[in-house]
Amino acid sequence: MGLPRLVCAFLLAACCCCPRVAGVPGEAEQPAPELVEVEVGSTALLKCGLSQSQGNLSHVDWFSVHKEKRTLIFRVRQGQGQSEPGEYEQRLSLQDRGATLALTQVTPQDERIFLCQGKRPRSQEYRIQLRVYKAPEEPNIQVNPLGIPVNSKEPEEVATCVGRNGYPIPQVIWYKNGRPLKEEKNRVHIQSSQTVESSGLYTLQSILKAQLVKEDKDAQFYCELNYRLPSGNHMKESREVTVPVFYPTEKVWLEVEPVGMLKEGDRVEIRCLADGNPPPHFSISKQNPSTREAEEETTNDNGVLVLEPARKEHSGRYECQGLDLDTMISLLSEPQELLVNYVSDVRVSPAAPERQEGSSLTLTCEAESSQDLEFQWLREETGQVLERGPVLQLHDLKREAGGGYRCVASVPSIPGLNRTQLVNVAIFGPPWMAFKERKVWVKENMVLNLSCEASGHPRPTISWNVNGTASEQDQDPQRVLSTLNVLVTPELLETGVECTASNDLGKNTSILFLELVNLTTLTPDSNTTTGLSTSTASPHTRANSTSTGKPGLAREQGCARASFLPCPSPESPVQKERKLPEPESRGVVIVAVIVCILVLAVLGAVLYFLYKKGKLPCRRSGKQEITLPPSRKSELVVEVKSDKLPEEMGLLQGSSGDKRAPGDQGEKYIDLRH
Repeated sequence: MGLPRLVCAFLLAACCCCPRVAGVPGEAEQPAPELVEVEVGSTALLKCGLSQSQGNLSHVDWFSVHKEKRTLIFRVRQGQGQSEPGEYEQRLSLQDRGATLALTQVTPQDERIFLCQGKRPRSQEYRIQLRVYKAPEEPNIQVNPLGIPVNSKEPEEVATCVGRNGYPIPQVIWYKNGRPLKEEKNRVHIQSSQTVESSGLYTLQSILKAQLVKEDKDAQFYCELNYRLPSGNHMKESREVTVPVFYPTEKVWLEVEPVGMLKEGDRVEIRCLADGNPPPHFSISKQNPSTREAEEETTNDNGVLVLEPARKEHSGRYECQGLDLDTMISLLSEPQELLVNYVSDVRVSPAAPERQEGSSLTLTCEAESSQDLEFQWLREETGQVLERGPVLQLHDLKREAGGGYRCVASVPSIPGLNRTQLVNVAIFGPPWMAFKERKVWVKENMVLNLSCEASGHPRPTISWNVNGTASEQDQDPQRVLSTLNVLVTPELLETGVECTASNDLGKNTSILFLELVNLTTLTPDSNTTTGLSTSTASPHTRANSTSTGKPGLAREQGCARASFLPCPSPESPVQKERKLPEPESRGVVIVAVIVCILVLAVLGAVLYFLYKKGKLPCRRSGKQEITLPPSRKSELVVEVKSDKLPEEMGLLQGSSGDKRAPGDQGEKYIDLRH
C-alpha cells in the first residue's frame, strides 16, 4: 500500500508544478483588456497595442465582441482603412498613422470589448474594454399630497424620486433633515425600479415609505443620485419637501391682531388656532354682558372674526371652540378679554354762544373715555392752542374774537385716539367788510369777476349797486362771500362798483374803483398779476377802521390791499404825458440802453487807462481848462456833454448808486493834446 501512495503523490506534484504547454488553443491565459472610458455622444479612441513582433500594424483587423460573438468591423491594409457594413460603418476612422481606431457618437450600446488582430496567423490579439457613462438629469421629487397619519400601523408613502436618462443606473440615497435613511423593519422601506429607454439610457424611480410621528410635521426630505463619469464620482440632489402629517388636536387658543392696545376705528382680527392637523372646525363666541351667556359670532370663510371698524361695543370676553370632525371631540379655548379703547362724542357748553362786545364767555368741554383724557382748546382759523384743559375763559370780547373754537379730547397713551368738537362764538354787531376801498385794474369790454366779503352777527346779506350775475357762499355762520360777474363799460369805469352788507344792527359798504390798465403806471414786480378777480381778506382787518377823511389816501390804502396790479407811484407831469412803448418796442429800448451803458463803460475804462499812464491830467473841478503849448494853441478841445433825459439819467444813477449835485450837469472835458 505504500508504493501506490508514493506514486500518486509524485504524479500529483508533477501535475501542480509543471506549466501548461504553450501554443495549445484555449489553454493560454488572456491578459486583462485595456479600459477606455468615455461619455455618451463623445469619441472613443481605440489604440491597438500590438507590438511589431506580434503583428504588422499596416495589416490589422478590428472586431467587436458582443455576447461572446466576434464581428469584423474594420480592416487596415497598407495603412488604409475600410469599414465593414453594419452598425459601425459610418462611425469609424483611422488616426495616429493607423494605430488608433476612432469611434464617434458613442452610445450605451457601444459598451463592449473591441480587439485588433495582426496579419500573422495565430498572432496574439489586443483587447480593449469600452465603458460608457451618462450623467442623469436633475432628480425630480414628488411628495405624497394626501399626507400621512401618525396612527398608521404600516409605513406610508412619503415621496417619490425619479432620475432620468443616466448610464449606468445611478444609486439613490434618501435623506431626512440632512441625515441618510436606511432600511428599517416596520419603520423605513425604500423601493427602487429602473426602466431602459429606447436610447439605451436608464430611468430610475425610488419610493420612500416611512412611519412618521407628530415631530415629523416639519421634517425635510430629499433624494440624492450618485453616479460615475470618466472624471470621477458625482452626485445630484433634489429639492427638499415636507409631507403633511396628520395628528389629533390637543389644545385650542385665541389670537388677536394687531397686538397691543386697540382703539376705535382699528381693523381687528380674532382667529382660532389649534395644535392639531388638520385643524378642527372653529367657532368664536362672545359673552353677553347682560345674560352672561356665550353668543356665537359670524366669521368669514376662513373662520376669522373681523371687526372693522372696531367700536367700544366690541369690547368683551371671547372664546373659541374647536370640533375634531374625525373623532367628534370638542375643545374650548381659555376666555380672552378684548378692550377697544374709545373717546365719546365731545360736548361743549354753551353749544351756540352769543355775546355783546366787552362781555366775557366761559366754554366747557366734556367727554368720556376708557383711558385718562387730555383737553385742548384751539382757535379754528389759525390752529393756535389757547388753553390746555377742559375750560376756556374769554374776557373783554372784541369783534375779532368771533368765530370758531375747537375742543380736542385725546388719550396720550394711545396715539391717534381723539375726538373734537367745534363751537362758533357770535359777537353781536353790524357787518364788517373785508376791505373798505380797492382799486381793480381792468380792460374795457371784458367780463369782470368781483368778490366782496363781510361778517357779522346776525349774519349779513350783500347787495351790489350794479346789474350783474351775483352769487353768495357762506364761509361760516357769521361770514358770507358774494361774487359778481359784470361787463366793464365806460359808465362802470366812471362810477365804480359798491357792495353793501347789512343786518339788523346796521350796514357797511365797500367801494371798488375800476382803472384801465396803463403801462406807464406799472413798476417791475415779480408778484404782479394780471388776474382781475378781487382777493378775499380777513374780516378782522383795518378795512373797518375810521377813515382819515382824505379821499386820495383812502384810495391809495385800498389799492395797497388789492391783490391785482401794484399801485402807481406819484407821477410827474412829464410821466403822465409820455406813454411807454408797447411790449414789442420796449425790448428794443432796453437793448439800446444796455448798449449805451456798455459803450460808456468801455470809454471810461480807456480814459482811466490814459489817466494812470499820466497822459490825461485831470482836476477835481467840473470843467477843466485846457492849456496848450504855444505851438498847439490852435488845436481843438473836445467837450463831451450828457444829453440824457432826466428819466434816463435817473435810471443810470440808480444802477450805479451815485447821485449828482444839483449844479453838476454832467459835462466833461477831455484833453486831446496827448
